Amino acid sequence: MPDLKKIKAKLKLGDLPDLLTVREVAELLRVSPLTIKRWGKRGKLPAIRINSRGDRRYKKEAVLWLLGIQSKEE
Repeated sequence: MPDLKKIKAKLKLGDLPDLLTVREVAELLRVSPLTIKRWGKRGKLPAIRINSRGDRRYKKEAVLWLLGIQSKEE
């Protein structure tokens, strides 16, 4: 089980990268990574696919919008 202090230190809102991984978004929103993937399929949180494996990345703005912190500009 991950240490919550490490997660909080790692994922400060001001220090978030522009693109977040499934795990980072799941930890930030306190949901399962599977939930994040499902939200992507339903259009609630659109994913950007990168590299040949098709890894998912999520825009910081979209995640902040889900948290109600920032208006969605898309």
